[in-house]
Amino acid sequence: MRMDRGLIHLYHGDGKGKTTAAIGLAMRMTGYKKRVLFAQFLKNDQSGEVTALKESPYVTYFSDLDMPKGFYYDMNDEQKKALCISQRKLFEDMKQSLSLIPSEEVGLLVLDELTYVYAWGILDKEDVLSFLKNKPKTLEIVITGRKPEQELLDLADYITEMKMEKHPFLKGISARKGIEC
Repeated sequence: MRMDRGLIHLYHGDGKGKTTAAIGLAMRMTGYKKRVLFAQFLKNDQSGEVTALKESPYVTYFSDLDMPKGFYYDMNDEQKKALCISQRKLFEDMKQSLSLIPSEEVGLLVLDELTYVYAWGILDKEDVLSFLKNKPKTLEIVITGRKPEQELLDLADYITEMKMEKHPFLKGISARKGIEC
């Protein structure tokens, strides 16, 4: 498998499937024995996909289990500051790891929920944009999340919007293991 140029994918919208699509692409890449770096922002590792990702010898998984719990808009200033520190460390750890792996070995980088940490200023916007604009030439990148800022839309080569038309939570059905979590 040879890719001369890695592209940027953006999966966004209010519908289910953004992370699922990113994981599908990650699994496809591992099928070709290429390394995948998978960074999950604002999420813990309590979801079924994380087990599969961690068990793959081709996936390096990043998350922050010590980040403050709860929704960002419900956090006080101290919690928001702690979240910023934890998510910035996650981003730096991911970049450091990427720099240590020969570029021909890495096929894909997934930045799950990046749109949130970007839009809310949790990550430094200039740092993120610089990273994306100066990525290794052959690295494919997937960004997921809702309401992407225009700068991310402008950088993307693929843009897929997941639109919710109907969802079981509207009927009071909670997230089910193996389907939504």
